Amino acid sequence: MAEMRPRALVTILVVQLAAGLVVIGLLWGGSPFGDESSRAGAAPRPTGPCPAGRAPRAVRDGFDGRRAFALLERQVRLGPRPAGSRAARRLGGELRRMLPAGRFQPVPGGLRNVVGTVPGRERARVVVVGAHYDTKAEPGFVGANDAAGGTAAVVELARSIRPRELRATLRFVLFDGEESPPGATDREFEARGLRGSKVAARAFRGAEAMVLLDFVADRELSIPREAGSDPRLWARLRSAATRAGVGCVFPAETSKAVLDDHVPFARAGVPSIDLIDFDFPCFHERCDDLSAVSERNLDASGEAVRELLSTL
Repeated sequence: MAEMRPRALVTILVVQLAAGLVVIGLLWGGSPFGDESSRAGAAPRPTGPCPAGRAPRAVRDGFDGRRAFALLERQVRLGPRPAGSRAARRLGGELRRMLPAGRFQPVPGGLRNVVGTVPGRERARVVVVGAHYDTKAEPGFVGANDAAGGTAAVVELARSIRPRELRATLRFVLFDGEESPPGATDREFEARGLRGSKVAARAFRGAEAMVLLDFVADRELSIPREAGSDPRLWARLRSAATRAGVGCVFPAETSKAVLDDHVPFARAGVPSIDLIDFDFPCFHERCDDLSAVSERNLDASGEAVRELLSTL
């Protein structure tokens, strides 16, 4: 065996020490250089895809998926809820009582958004969290995923999050009249639909961000970035989802742009994102009922957004 020179011995010892530090860092909770997830104390989960579209159980537990799913079921039991219908107005009244500081916001045509507020420590800063609560005006269409799920998630977020957890003030807005009125063609959707969000975008045009929850509860859930969603805000959502242990729900992919309630906000200059699984097979079909949705997937969506909101 050749004699080891002192300088070579020192070099080997340094390399061995560095390797040991890397191993310790990985065992301690991820990258030895430290990232947001390891600092937050959460063990990152794989970022996708989720097996069979079924989200893992979240490592966070600030969002009550069971209570949110009960509200989803309550909406479905009301039957079809097209904008302006008796069922929609009844639901709107119930939602106003559920949201903190709930109030109505008038929308042309006798419609009304439902708005709630949770103040943050920096009250002048506003983030909007929204979903629509009307359904497509089609016979027998009950909209379990489109958008009873989004509405239930927004209400549960508003009920569970506390002012001490927030920097920015949160405005929770449930939009009326997202769907276009009966008789309107698909080509007329942009002009005749999105009625509630157009009003809200004007009222909250000074908001720093807007988060829309639309198709967030389907049984085979995968939510890539919708092409019109703000890339930086979406990246923060994906990081939040990873910390919550549900990163596989939000794959590193981009889907086509969708005309949805985030568009009026984006056009008003508000960075906006849309949580929508637009590959949902029951889109505007009668099969969008309780058989098409999942409590666990709804919980995963809620936990990811709750984690995001605590950082804004």
